[in-house]
Amino acid sequence: MKVKHYLMRAGAFMSLAAFFALTSCSGDPAPPEEPEVEEAAAEPAPAPEAPAEPEPAPAPAEPKPEVAEKPAKAPAKVKVSLFSWPGYGFWFIAKEKNLVPGIDLDIQIIEDPYESFGLMAAGQLDVTSSTVEYGPIAAEEGVPVQMVAYTNPSYGTDKIILAPGVESAKDLIGKEVAVLEGGLTQIYMGIWLEENGVAFDQVKYTNLIMDDAVAAMVSGKVAAGEFWEPFGSNVLKALPDATVAATSKDPYYKETALLADGMYMSKAFMKKKNVAALTVKAYFEAVKFWEENPAEGNAIIAKGLQFPIEDVELVIGADGSSEDGGIYPFNFTDAAQFYGLMEGTPPFGKNGHIATHWKITNDWWIKFGMVKESHPMESGIAVGPMKTLIGKGYGK
Repeated sequence: MKVKHYLMRAGAFMSLAAFFALTSCSGDPAPPEEPEVEEAAAEPAPAPEAPAEPEPAPAPAEPKPEVAEKPAKAPAKVKVSLFSWPGYGFWFIAKEKNLVPGIDLDIQIIEDPYESFGLMAAGQLDVTSSTVEYGPIAAEEGVPVQMVAYTNPSYGTDKIILAPGVESAKDLIGKEVAVLEGGLTQIYMGIWLEENGVAFDQVKYTNLIMDDAVAAMVSGKVAAGEFWEPFGSNVLKALPDATVAATSKDPYYKETALLADGMYMSKAFMKKKNVAALTVKAYFEAVKFWEENPAEGNAIIAKGLQFPIEDVELVIGADGSSEDGGIYPFNFTDAAQFYGLMEGTPPFGKNGHIATHWKITNDWWIKFGMVKESHPMESGIAVGPMKTLIGKGYGK
């Protein structure tokens, strides 16, 4: 779906990063004790003025400012990346509104998600928002990255568009179709082809970023393509006779919850259990803020991405309902239900649907040759950060 602006094939990842060493703050109590000892030693010196000494006596109170500094300890810095897509813009709301004061979000826009995963493996990045198909590839390559939350299922933003003159999937046999290879767009196209009587490998996949895919479609180089908004609308404006063959609002995609975004963390960062949990909380607090203040939230996202407000509204909606845009932003409860950590049925899929989602994705990557074997879900999915929050009563 809203995948990889500059896509790189899997396989060129960096080696496993060393886990972050946890630092100790056990020295904090020492500063208050030292001044007290010094004051006790200083009192005997002016023996004649012992009665007057109580006035300097308040000096032992000097340690108090140092004790008071402990709650004001600097928030933990968390390095987050995303690429230019409104569905990931909730991070900007979390930062601007300081929704979780215990963390300081350092947000970077990195247009190639595979670069972000490489930086996470190298210990130079903690968290990234990207599409949800990466887990099995990370497991195959031994990249120390796991998805900790399923955040935004596609709800109409993704479309398969056929060029003028192409009437069915069978008309595409032997022809070029535009996708981003190694991303959800390729899986989406493969599923649609097979649902319509054409084997997934009976077409030629042309790996193009969205701008280039639009140009290839308009010029006639490709006979079909998978496009997300606003690129799909641009194709239809340029080619009025083009047709939309499928959208991510079709029932199959709500049932499978296949096309979506997620939040990934490095395994090293997740060793900082409390900070990792607070980071997840910050994201979902931002979603909550957006639900209650959609106009202000969208304005913050538009500013962060330098997008027109209309494009933000086209993707995530304008009324905070999660149902009037091209994606359906999950709140924390939705995400926890999807992971099977809270009771109830999420808006897409079923309770604990992440297991089914993992298998569908892994099986398709085997078909496309991106991975060689099935991997256990636990190799690419982590439930720890959300479980920590639920244990503290969050989301209840």
